[in-house]
Amino acid sequence: MHDVFVLYNHPDLPQEFDAHYRDVHASLVNALPNLREFTWGKPSEDGAGYYVVARLTYDSAFEAADSLASEAGKKSVDDLANFAGAGVTVLNITRAG
Repeated sequence: MHDVFVLYNHPDLPQEFDAHYRDVHASLVNALPNLREFTWGKPSEDGAGYYVVARLTYDSAFEAADSLASEAGKKSVDDLANFAGAGVTVLNITRAG
């Protein structure tokens, strides 16, 4: 299994971020091909300084790369400019064992 973690920095306008993420971005992510699971949430106050953490799970790193390179993937990535101006960090992790 392969996970893509997206770590969102704290936005200047949290309510606008929340509304866009919930009402627009999550639907774009759910439309990604090959996606096995998509979860997201807000870490506890000691959550390493991130506002939202999302996890996208795929069967393999190849399927994750293919998914994000798709038309739906491009739409999802392009949408970041609409709400994630504070920046994001993306981690790709292939699970051992």
